[in-house]
Amino acid sequence: MAGIYLHIPFCKQACHYCDFHFSTSLKYKDELLQSLIKEIQLQSNYLLNETIETIYFGGGTPSLLTADEINLLLDTITGLHTVAAGAEVTLEANPDDLDKAKLQALRQTPVNRFSIGLQSFFDDDLQWMNRVHRAGEAEASVKRAQDSGFENITVDLIYGYPLLTEQKWKYNLDKVFALDVPHVSAYSMTVEPQTALASFIRNKKQPAMNEQQSAAQFNLLMDEMAAKGFEHYEISNFCKPGHYSRHNANYWRGIKYLGIGPSAHSYNGEARQWNIANNAGYIQSIQANTLPAETEILTETNRLNEYIMTSLRTVWGLDTDKLNTIAAGSAGALLKETVPFLEKEWIAKKDNMIYLTQTGKLYADHIAAGLFF
Repeated sequence: MAGIYLHIPFCKQACHYCDFHFSTSLKYKDELLQSLIKEIQLQSNYLLNETIETIYFGGGTPSLLTADEINLLLDTITGLHTVAAGAEVTLEANPDDLDKAKLQALRQTPVNRFSIGLQSFFDDDLQWMNRVHRAGEAEASVKRAQDSGFENITVDLIYGYPLLTEQKWKYNLDKVFALDVPHVSAYSMTVEPQTALASFIRNKKQPAMNEQQSAAQFNLLMDEMAAKGFEHYEISNFCKPGHYSRHNANYWRGIKYLGIGPSAHSYNGEARQWNIANNAGYIQSIQANTLPAETEILTETNRLNEYIMTSLRTVWGLDTDKLNTIAAGSAGALLKETVPFLEKEWIAKKDNMIYLTQTGKLYADHIAAGLFF
């Protein structure tokens, strides 16, 4: 089984914190769409005929596509690949795009899962982020999607930014629980170097993020999710039993995937490949039948470290036996490095498996780095 990711690099406006590749101009949308179709054709052999289990429209804002455009891309995929019955087909969406007419049109596509970027239920927070939608649209969009027959919905929330008090964070969580969605992704506000938010902080127009606030809100998040019966199956992801994101879970479990579009990444088990993050350059290259991509062949050390980093983030944990299949004797070397983390009770070990504790999840990146080869 494998997955396909399609990067749709368009947004109505730029969120202050976002460093994903996108453009606020739709000028080249038609040319970009045709290039996506052509790249699907050019890359048809990348996954070596593996059955496609998941398809994910990310961005950018994929909900800017029409239903017909989505069907065109999916028809191209199904014409070149075997797509599993019941494949998970996810569309990232902004709340303001999901009106009744759009939802009715999307019912005529294979899309069966939404990832809706709510972020907050407070207008002042959304304005601070420079989001397009407002709080009322956030709640209404989920309810409209549910009324239209879409039950498999995940919503995004952000925590750890100056405006978000503990009371507001608890309110956001309670609002999500009341919406009865089966999956929630929650991210600590991260300041990326080339974003507007980073510029505001450098110029003293905004305060820096507070690590203690972020940690406290992450702990509250974990406690509240557990109390509502959600499984914490990956650092930033929570779901009701059986509702984890199959596409994203496959990333963390090392399953192959093909990325289509500018800035999209691909992985085939032996190498990583990534397209240029430039719409015009991408279109020009694809139309000349040339993939605008760089490739990195993964060394044994690369594969060991990637497995450590991704597996530790998940409920499934790190399997030391699998480390030995990548490099003989590597498990023994790693176990020596786990001692200080075991003593601090940041990780737990059972048989050949290593897991993060709840406290350890606060230090996931630090722990992974400490175990790298």
